[in-house]
Amino acid sequence: MCSAVYVLSTVTGYVLTSALLMKCPTLLHRRKRETFVSRHISHRGGAAENLENTMAAFKHAVDLGTDMLELDCHLTKDNQVVVSHDANLTRSTGMEGRISDVVYADLPSYLCKLGVTFQRECYCEAGEDKCMPLLKDVFEAFPNTPVNVDIKVNDDTLIKKVSEMVIKYDREHLTVWGNASNKIAKKCYKENPRIPVLFSLSRVLQLLGLFYTGLLPFVPLKEQFLEIPMPSIMTKIKDPSKITRTQRIITWLADALLMRKALFDHLTARGIQAS
Repeated sequence: MCSAVYVLSTVTGYVLTSALLMKCPTLLHRRKRETFVSRHISHRGGAAENLENTMAAFKHAVDLGTDMLELDCHLTKDNQVVVSHDANLTRSTGMEGRISDVVYADLPSYLCKLGVTFQRECYCEAGEDKCMPLLKDVFEAFPNTPVNVDIKVNDDTLIKKVSEMVIKYDREHLTVWGNASNKIAKKCYKENPRIPVLFSLSRVLQLLGLFYTGLLPFVPLKEQFLEIPMPSIMTKIKDPSKITRTQRIITWLADALLMRKALFDHLTARGIQAS
């Protein structure tokens, strides 16, 4: 009887403390400093409206008033940080080979028409701008615009060069970086912890585990930005007739687990932005 009462009181105390700290996390954690707020993010510069990851796309997005540019980086053979989503050149340029095997001056132009990879049967036609820009070109052109830099490959030199460039252009307060790979995200944080880092995919799963067990309010978080991986995007990429019932159920369940107001409210109270 005494042990049952002890267990019940302990569980009750844990639940009440967790609930209190979930609502008021600053009782335990210092709120992260937000140097900008991003509600509208232009993925690859707005890939469905302009040719992805081009200066024309970025300019269009900024002119429309976007809060943040999202872009992807690779390293060329001559160690230039180039803005491109794919490591391989085939899809975007029609040329066989990898960016890392070509010097920047020899990189081919984008194709005149590119498929939007996150929208089924959607294509974007190029204007005059079909060049892959350098990251420094983006930083120089948009000095006051927040930029989300996706480090696409696990390359120490790439990570170091991006960090050096962020420092050079005084953008530590206007840049967030990382990757879905936890190895890359951890290297980014280690290289320069002053640049806000994204949640990797494995860290998102850990975040959900902590949230549903009530442990989240007790755990410090180094990340400052959460990009929500929406499983339901599969319905926009795949032919609906080819999506099985099991896939639909898994997608619905994953969305239901991720899209929790209490989770977002807690992260917001800790100064962590979700998008």
